[in-house]
Amino acid sequence: MNLYFTFFIVRGPSVSNDTVNDDPIGGNVSKYIVLPNGYSGQPKKGHLTFDACFESGNLGRVEQVSEFEYDLFIRPDTCNPRFRVWFNFTVENVKESQVRGMVAIYRVTLRVIFNIVNFSKTKSLYRDGMAPMVKSTSRPKWQRLPPKNVYYYRCPDHRKNYVMSFAFCFDREDDMYQFAYCYPYTYTRFQHYLDNLQKRNMDYFFREQLGQSVQQRQLDLLTITSPENLREGADKKVIFITGRVHPGETPSSFVCQGIIDFLVSQHPVARVLREHLVFKIAPMLNPDGVYLGNYRCSLMGFDLNRHWLDPSPWAHPTLHGVKQLIIKMYNDPKISLEFYIDIHAHSTMMNGFMYGNIFEDEERFQRQSIFPKLLCQNAEDFSYTSTSFNRDAVKAGTGRRFLGGLLDHTSYCYTLEVSFYSYIIGGTTSAVPYTEEAYMKLGRNVARTFLDYYRLNPLVEKITVPMPRLRKENPPPYKHPSLRGSTSNVPGSRGDKKSSMNHKDPSTPF
Repeated sequence: MNLYFTFFIVRGPSVSNDTVNDDPIGGNVSKYIVLPNGYSGQPKKGHLTFDACFESGNLGRVEQVSEFEYDLFIRPDTCNPRFRVWFNFTVENVKESQVRGMVAIYRVTLRVIFNIVNFSKTKSLYRDGMAPMVKSTSRPKWQRLPPKNVYYYRCPDHRKNYVMSFAFCFDREDDMYQFAYCYPYTYTRFQHYLDNLQKRNMDYFFREQLGQSVQQRQLDLLTITSPENLREGADKKVIFITGRVHPGETPSSFVCQGIIDFLVSQHPVARVLREHLVFKIAPMLNPDGVYLGNYRCSLMGFDLNRHWLDPSPWAHPTLHGVKQLIIKMYNDPKISLEFYIDIHAHSTMMNGFMYGNIFEDEERFQRQSIFPKLLCQNAEDFSYTSTSFNRDAVKAGTGRRFLGGLLDHTSYCYTLEVSFYSYIIGGTTSAVPYTEEAYMKLGRNVARTFLDYYRLNPLVEKITVPMPRLRKENPPPYKHPSLRGSTSNVPGSRGDKKSSMNHKDPSTPF
């Protein structure tokens, strides 16, 4: 029996308002041993040890409420106290008698309640069944806690902040247990992944360092295309994809990896895409924030996805580097920048979906809706009904909004969102929790959809690894306006292209 989840809830005494610790949280706990009140001896077995001083870790403070209950405080993003969502920490030093005496005999006795007491968001998927992730030394694969043991509520004992409480049973004394908001995807894991791709010496995969972060971490840029497309003077149709501008949105990296894995594969669809398109991918725009365990911000406390209008080369160097590259490509008459897709994760909605822009030109607006409609046909977890097109003022500094106003009528800019929690298949009401593989599958389906968009299907003579097209909702009927290129000649002409970004004021999105 998996004793992770054998218990019931018994609330311990609450902390009153006059005893709440208001000390600022300045860093992560490091091998912090929680000693009972009044205890003055040496730490013993059973005094839980908390740690978050590791890559992408986050836990700022621990307070013991009772023998079996602890209040946990998320460390805010560096240099920005507004954002407190991501957590990632370990617990060890479980007492043997707690494991065998109580659990094995009674099997329903509570082991520990953890209360995460300082979330900065009021809305959360925890209300809809989402649960924290857990793994341990002996069970290294991440799994979700049962939703029935997770509670999200406004707590009067913590200034009416929203609190997420979950019950957990430690069943192996020598194990170290790790808890996280969602599947972690670290900067180091990303670097190892790219290193392994580079070692394969694929002539259609190119990796370069576009720049560095404030803390001198790499800003990697990948180019995936047939070498013939990179010869001097060749016309290029470019798809530009970015991810992890918000470091705590880890599903973004899994989706991005799914895109990359598919594009470098020998699948016939991938080969056709490489022959006709150039994919530029910057998978991790905020490497410092990822490494530090921030949720939203960079090292210096900036939400980089609000600084596209005028990024600073010293305060936002990764964003500045990507923007300069995009502008350079835009001003190259041989390059048609067809798509910009920025990948995110959403903390309150289900499924995958997109945000697009609003244009005065009705035909351009209709053309913009084609790609998400096609993706809806290819991916069972993508929802067109949740996809929306807007020009909200608060989004003016985002990549989607800024580039949507800068680039010409042949370019389309989207934010691709995917739920931190689950997706609902059309015709059903049950939520299917995302796994790492499910996120990567969405990435593969995003890549596959470009084949449909550019009508390249006839060029795939034989699909040796079929990818079924799953319909879980019927997207609205639409006309397929004239697309860029045809099945016989994809590169096609771009039409009238601006020779300089000054032809349109980039501060005016639309």
